[in-house]
Amino acid sequence: MKKRKLGDLEVSALGMGCMNLSFGTGKPVDSNEAIRIIRTAFEEGITFFDTAEAYGPFTNEELVGKALKPIRKEVILATKFGMISETGVNSQPKHIRKVVNESLKRLQTDYIDLLYQHRVDPNVPIEDVAETVSELIKQGKVKYFGLSEANAKTIKRAHKIYPVTAVQNQYSIWTREPELEVITLCEELGIGFVPWGPLGTGFLTGKITADVTFDAETDLRATFPRFTPKAIRANMPLVDLLNNIANKKGVTTVQIALAWLLKQKPFIVPIPGMDKIEYINDNIQSVNVDLTKEDLGEIENGLSKIEIQGARLSDDLLSLSE
Repeated sequence: MKKRKLGDLEVSALGMGCMNLSFGTGKPVDSNEAIRIIRTAFEEGITFFDTAEAYGPFTNEELVGKALKPIRKEVILATKFGMISETGVNSQPKHIRKVVNESLKRLQTDYIDLLYQHRVDPNVPIEDVAETVSELIKQGKVKYFGLSEANAKTIKRAHKIYPVTAVQNQYSIWTREPELEVITLCEELGIGFVPWGPLGTGFLTGKITADVTFDAETDLRATFPRFTPKAIRANMPLVDLLNNIANKKGVTTVQIALAWLLKQKPFIVPIPGMDKIEYINDNIQSVNVDLTKEDLGEIENGLSKIEIQGARLSDDLLSLSE
């Protein structure tokens, strides 16, 4: 597996989003099978694993901790704080310290490689958040500081207090808002960028059709405007575009979508969710797919003729993105 740098942190060029093994896109995977999937990803070269206290909540950290315990020193483990509490979003310094101590127990480790603020707390200055994480780094409980779903202004303010190693925002070939400011700022400041939802929360795999139904109790996409039957039908030309290019290159649509992200900047490390062994094999091959200038031009030309329908997230989740 090729390597990339998120700031000073070296990781595999493709990471693994572990959320959907436990939460968010359907029923949880059997825990023994989920552990096998995570360890297979490591055996295939992935060393960067992403979780959060909010996933489950808590159950995903427990799963990831158990899976990675035998190989803990050989991997980079990322988790997040601040999205859930009795009062909703909470990045009060006292709460951050409490969450980190609890996450360390669930993850069965004595340090977190990369700790993200999951969502910006409008009631807590980002400077206080950065200062609190810097104290945890001095204590050895955390190694690197990250932000998730943060805007350029917030990133810049945090970085002045303590270096931000990585920003994790939603980014894919059909969700390109980070290109407006955030990715440019990351390049200027030497910050890595970690796209979550790099396969369009499953849409860019080509396996979702307008006939698919999402269980409102277990699948967040049931509330996403981009996943209504009407929006799916309207957005299907994007999948057709990627599939045509994939067929010409003898690869899969998934590999084209991930290769496109990897081609954008050398400090971009996507973290697709993988809840089946075969998805690991498919995703990993994207690292070796070479998209030419002609391929990229064809994608941009095709995209210019497609108007993506539907907001990327529900109103409730969008309101937490700053």
